[in-house]
Amino acid sequence: MSGKARPVRNVRSAVFTAAALLIAIIAARADDGAIISRWYSALLVADRTELADLLADDVRIKLGDLGVVQSKQEFIAALDEWKGAVAGAEIRHRIEKSEGGITTVIACYDFPDNDMLMQETFAVAGNRITASSQAAIAENCEAY
Repeated sequence: MSGKARPVRNVRSAVFTAAALLIAIIAARADDGAIISRWYSALLVADRTELADLLADDVRIKLGDLGVVQSKQEFIAALDEWKGAVAGAEIRHRIEKSEGGITTVIACYDFPDNDMLMQETFAVAGNRITASSQAAIAENCEAY
């Protein structure tokens, strides 16, 4: 009798462990999505405090089209110029995939005089963006 109880207990334990792992993975993806949404909301209004909170201290932000890699301090310092550029703009984004702490986003930057479609990749760890890269994929947002 005790021989049958042990396998059932082991199966229950394995099912519980698998379910807990699945919930943790789904929660991590949801957290990354929330961080990405916070990023774009803060970026749209050049919110220094929120952006600084979202970025890890050792983050590297690669702006591929400009050939620039910025530190957290350099990125925050550039927000004054960005604030003027983003005035009256809209940023739409959608997550294309999120796996292993790497999230790929398609973003439409719809400025008053032009728009641009970008592919952006974020590495997220410990609820902070640890790396970001950005590259244009179209000179307008028709494909968004």
